[in-house]
Amino acid sequence: MQSLAMIENWPVPTAAAAVVTSDGTLLGTHGPTAHRFPLASVTKPLAAYAALVAYEEGAVELDEPAGPEGSTVRHLLAHTSGLAFDEHRVTAPPGTRRLYSNAGFEVLGDHIAKATEIPFPEYVRQAVLEPLGMTSTTLEGSPAKDGVSTVDDLARFAAEVQAPRLLDPRTVLEAQTVVHPGLKGVLPGYGHQNPNDWGLGFEIRDSKSPHWTGLSSSPATFGHFGQSGTFLWIDPAAGAACVALTDRAFGPWAAEVWTPFTDAVLAELGASR
Repeated sequence: MQSLAMIENWPVPTAAAAVVTSDGTLLGTHGPTAHRFPLASVTKPLAAYAALVAYEEGAVELDEPAGPEGSTVRHLLAHTSGLAFDEHRVTAPPGTRRLYSNAGFEVLGDHIAKATEIPFPEYVRQAVLEPLGMTSTTLEGSPAKDGVSTVDDLARFAAEVQAPRLLDPRTVLEAQTVVHPGLKGVLPGYGHQNPNDWGLGFEIRDSKSPHWTGLSSSPATFGHFGQSGTFLWIDPAAGAACVALTDRAFGPWAAEVWTPFTDAVLAELGASR
């Protein structure tokens, strides 16, 4: 795909990208797709997927208590537990605000580790990484932000999410459906959003503006971006997903180049139909 070559003009030392369709076809790649990049918050969808495996295995229930009083596994996945951004401190009653929380994902990881009697990074490896052949991906530390991976591996993950083999497709559909609709909140890097919609570990685009995806991205688009200059989006309307990883921290540069890049990818996808 010619649009992927736009990453050559990004003001970053290293970048790689790929597009994979809903049937698992790798439509194109650009850059060093085997290079290992810190994922930052793109770690969260991997952690969430492992949490959903734990749910389907019966180790946890989505609505069982987890985290602050009144909070559940579902609240933690959807950033509605009331926990602060990076502190294990309650700032709102569960289910009342969309408070993006790294702490919430750390509590989630601890909860699943206790339920499964397996350290959460090891559980992620056994439940998601190993079955998908994501041999270059590791999680050592926080399930909110400490993953390291490659474009090759994340393309495998994007293919899985679009055509699930590890999970029941109904579970994945629930993960990309808004939890607690209508909640306001701040999308890190993009300001206050009303509503600030989220599924189970995946951010949902809906009508958010500004946003890190494209102007032409469908409202159903879901995924995540990371403060290490990384993103993964899946657009069901386009029938495809895109991964882009860099080694420059998120900043104004990303807001400037990511949206036209995504729009170019979507335009090329549309033209190829």
